[in-house]
Amino acid sequence: MCSLCGILGGNEHWADAVARPGVYTRAANGIDRRRERARRVVIANRILGHFALTISDWQGTKYLLSTRTGKTEIIDDLGHLWPAAERLAGRPIDPLDSVLISRMEAESSG
Repeated sequence: MCSLCGILGGNEHWADAVARPGVYTRAANGIDRRRERARRVVIANRILGHFALTISDWQGTKYLLSTRTGKTEIIDDLGHLWPAAERLAGRPIDPLDSVLISRMEAESSG
């Protein structure tokens, strides 16, 4: 498959609120869905920053995960984030690590 077909595919991840008939979502319109997506990027970047990584939204369909040196990987959804982050960082990444959570809580309160 060419890369364009892969980009235009429609497999949504469960974290991406998508309005469907008969399915409740508080993000029923496109603006709300983009706002929620942007909020998820902010939260992910708080964690990824501790590993010298960043994530950005790409056209509301994919994410760009990057290192500080510019090495970048396109990921489909947040379900692919952590394995890709480990590949780029070259080490295990545990977003639920108690030391990381304590550090983030200290940064938030300070």
